[in-house]
Amino acid sequence: MASLETRKLTHVYSPHTPFERVAIRDIDFAAEKGEFLGIIGRTGSGKSTFIQHLNGLLRPTSGSVYFGGEDIHASKDRTRAVRFKVGLVLRVLEHQLFEETVFRDIAFGPKNMGLSAAEIDERVREAAGFVGLPESVLEKSPFELSGGQKRRVAIAGVIAMLPEVLILDEPTAGLDPRGRDEIIANIRQYQRSTGATVIMVSHSMEDVARLVDRLFVFNEGQIALTGTPAEVFSHSQELRDMGLTVPKVTMVAQRLRALGLDITPDIYTTEQLKTVLCALKGGQARA
Repeated sequence: MASLETRKLTHVYSPHTPFERVAIRDIDFAAEKGEFLGIIGRTGSGKSTFIQHLNGLLRPTSGSVYFGGEDIHASKDRTRAVRFKVGLVLRVLEHQLFEETVFRDIAFGPKNMGLSAAEIDERVREAAGFVGLPESVLEKSPFELSGGQKRRVAIAGVIAMLPEVLILDEPTAGLDPRGRDEIIANIRQYQRSTGATVIMVSHSMEDVARLVDRLFVFNEGQIALTGTPAEVFSHSQELRDMGLTVPKVTMVAQRLRALGLDITPDIYTTEQLKTVLCALKGGQARA
């Protein structure tokens, strides 16, 4: 049984008005426990609307969302309970950071879970340490922090609830390469140490190529392609038709192949290309 599942999920904004818009339509989706899943698609393809259904932040126009085999909207208590188990980190940080201090922001979820003051304190400090936030920032306003630190606070606030599913909408947006790598490492560490399912929306083809087990491509409110990164990126022309592309390293490999190098077409990460080039260099040296 899937950990998290949608069946024929549809959401219509402003129904029965002149502004009616179908954001997502008839989406069937399943995430297994412990998987790292990626979601890509151009702006307006329905990605953010979709993930906001997964923890009940949005209610479907039709269709259903299941967590642990039970409809998350079976009752108000059920929906509330699911939000502690399925954590969502929003792309727009101002929607998630609103308390006076970093400590209180991270503590918001555990406090609403009804934990004791001692448990809340422990969870806040563990979550902050987990994402690389020093204790010296805990009493600062989150709005005094850099973009990278704000994103860490938002992730820590969700991690502090120990969710079984961690959903992130563009977690590395606006960060420099070092900041991106650190955030990705934090997410990977959480998944590996807890066995949680991770679902990440990203515009970075490079990140999803090297991180995820399965990839979902959204186009015009539906899932257009799904499979491993290798399977999805093999449809390069279809991706281009949807306004997407393949990882930059794939383009480099394709150019090298066009120049006559014996390189397979399924190169999607820098590590893969390095391995192939080293093998070619070794073969030439022996020749």
